[in-house]
Amino acid sequence: MTLSLRRSYWLTGGFRPFFFLGALSMALSVLVWIPILSGHLDLPTAFLPRDWHIHTLLFGGVSAIIAGFALTAVANWTGRPLVAGGELFALVLLWLAGRVAVTVSALTGAWAAMAVDLAFPLALVAVFAREVIAGGNLRNLRIVVIVALYGLANAAFHAEAALTGVADHAARAGIAVVLLLVMLIGGRIIPAFTRNWLVQRRALSLPAGFSRLDGAVMLVSALALVLWTARPDHVATALAMLIAGLANGLRLSRWCGLATRRDPLLLILHLGFATVPLGFALEGLAILLPGALEPAAAAHVWTAGTFGMMTLAVMTRASRGHSGHPLAAGRLEVAIYALVALGAAARVLAPYAGGWMVHLFACAALAWALAYLLFAAGYARMLLWQSGLPVRRS
Repeated sequence: MTLSLRRSYWLTGGFRPFFFLGALSMALSVLVWIPILSGHLDLPTAFLPRDWHIHTLLFGGVSAIIAGFALTAVANWTGRPLVAGGELFALVLLWLAGRVAVTVSALTGAWAAMAVDLAFPLALVAVFAREVIAGGNLRNLRIVVIVALYGLANAAFHAEAALTGVADHAARAGIAVVLLLVMLIGGRIIPAFTRNWLVQRRALSLPAGFSRLDGAVMLVSALALVLWTARPDHVATALAMLIAGLANGLRLSRWCGLATRRDPLLLILHLGFATVPLGFALEGLAILLPGALEPAAAAHVWTAGTFGMMTLAVMTRASRGHSGHPLAAGRLEVAIYALVALGAAARVLAPYAGGWMVHLFACAALAWALAYLLFAAGYARMLLWQSGLPVRRS
């Protein structure tokens, strides 16, 4: 059995099973949410329907994609072999068990479901930390810490929902931690990939490297997100959000994003990151102008926009690079990016659509889910059973 797992192509790297399963989870969670929202479907979950929707996306699909990225990237950072075979299979089983436990938690009990669901983030952090430490790559322990905080936010979500009935604070905490991870990883890979692409084309202007400015922006953003998690309606939170929005906009402006407009595989990274400062700005304005802007719509700039666009941008690029395919976007990738962007925009605008709001919600969900289904269908062979191509790290 162990030898068979070791030889299984789909278990040769964390990105293979987890990107595929993460994409399916993201799509199905939204597609199932439509009949739940309309009252045509009930799930045997201990969570409120809204909290099930949030948890399944934020700590279900996103957690799989984070796992796929982390388990693959850590090999690049440390020079160690990819986590694969039986160990990777065990992690996949833990993730699947968590998804089932959350969905049927009304039958098993909330605390039992919590215990099953948290087994995966605990195991992921342990494996991730082991690889970073064994490889002597201690500077990346900060990413391990953020992934650990993500697991703690998941635990807080379960506890808050069980004790109070609704998981508002923990949901914001989870969004905040994923945003910090996007800002940290995005701030590393976006200017680096852009620089490499522009150097090949002998461009004169190149993206700025990581500097004290980037560190200061991360610090300001973290403070704003802590305030937002604890006091989402306070004026101080609004001011911190607006400052963080300006700071992240300044950071993005130094990465030569417009120069990548002819390369969709790079451009989508810049567009995805652009939703980070936009989300900060709209969240701040929603606090200051409660009658004009909808806070939930502003938050979906991050959850539908940032998380949707950045995960698909990373998954398409990493899947192609690590499977020996050219780093170039075709019609499939352009369609995926267009659909996720359309879905995010429709979700953010839906509360302002009046009588068309319900229809726009449905269109947003369908477009967003279709983007992930297209990825799963279009990349299934590459991720799960295509062989004979050189495996290359990128």
